[in-house]
Amino acid sequence: MAQDEKVRVPDVAEAARRARFGALPERVRLADTVEEKPATVVDPARNAYNDDEWLVRNCI
Repeated sequence: MAQDEKVRVPDVAEAARRARFGALPERVRLADTVEEKPATVVDPARNAYNDDEWLVRNCI
């Protein structure tokens, strides 16, 4: 063996690191990262207001 060549001996800490961090995690799809839900509970009385009715009653 030449003097410049070094023998590489893996140690226990390196083996543990490779076992834990050796591969990237599986890819997560964007659709799996989004959850859609209403911000508030739907209030049926809120949608009962009619803009046109207000105009007719107050402006004509």
